[in-house]
Amino acid sequence: MDLPKAEDSSEVAHSASVFPHIRNPPPTGMLDRFIRRFGVFSHAAAILVLYAVASLAIGLALAPALWFLGRSWWWLDNINPWLKWPVFGFACGLAFFVAGFTLLLVIPVFNFLLPTRVKPFKGSYYTYAALPWYIHNGLFYLVRYTFLPYVTLTPFGDAFLRAMGMKIGRRAFINTEFISDPCLLTVGDDAVIGGSVHLFAHYGGGGHLNIAPTVIGARATIGQNATVMGDVIIGEGATLLPHSVLLPGSRVGPHETWGGVPAQLITHEEMEHLKEGIHGVVNARVRK
Repeated sequence: MDLPKAEDSSEVAHSASVFPHIRNPPPTGMLDRFIRRFGVFSHAAAILVLYAVASLAIGLALAPALWFLGRSWWWLDNINPWLKWPVFGFACGLAFFVAGFTLLLVIPVFNFLLPTRVKPFKGSYYTYAALPWYIHNGLFYLVRYTFLPYVTLTPFGDAFLRAMGMKIGRRAFINTEFISDPCLLTVGDDAVIGGSVHLFAHYGGGGHLNIAPTVIGARATIGQNATVMGDVIIGEGATLLPHSVLLPGSRVGPHETWGGVPAQLITHEEMEHLKEGIHGVVNARVRK
């Protein structure tokens, strides 16, 4: 696939040598041109900057927890040793939650202050347009891989997801922390996201990146361990069966049932046939 003619010949030649199959939009400025031309260097620099930002965020989250532990140790200094260590252990446990809840407050602030306004995009990883997506997810993963499992299915977890830009309807039930791109995700009223569902708004490979919103309609149900990729729209009252995978571009109509890998429409007759088969297996086991 040819690159856009808007790029100069040297940039086209360099981009084609790295990812010859990718069509990039025209560069938006000098920084975008630099990132495209020196992709590996730019990637390494972005990682180091993100590590520094993550260290600052973690440090701010740890500060009140460390203060609390210091005060606890001072208070416990003169009590019986048999009581001192269990109580200090309890204080360490509390400090963990203090740091975790502080992180829930710190990360949305960083996400607001930094350039994390993610927009739909099709092109190479090595572009300026991919940078907000990279920073946004890097910040979000600090919580996803540390404290988010402890607040999933609580008002604290929903509040954090909303603070990161995720649109969540009333009484929505989100039982997973396997989320990416929260600012491009929409979950409607009374929707149910089952346990360990993978929910994100991007896809790609081989240097190619597509960022596109994912929308789950009101009263839709996403079964356990299902995967919903970017550029997917699930209609009102629809159902995605457990362990199914909705590929990019899927459009699930209202009240439809989809299942499989990749997920496809399952008609009412097919669903009834599946239910009859399941009931038959169960009855056969009972008779044995």
